[in-house]
Amino acid sequence: MKVRASLKSLKNQPGAQVVRRRGRVYVINRLNPRFKGRQG
Repeated sequence: MKVRASLKSLKNQPGAQVVRRRGRVYVINRLNPRFKGRQG
């Protein structure tokens, strides 16, 4: 999982979903799980 200041490039990947959990913003990707990320 990558921790990034901006998730714009991750959310543009095919299959990406932006999810809010516990006040943090995550990107999860079932098609390509290496494109997971957390903001902040």
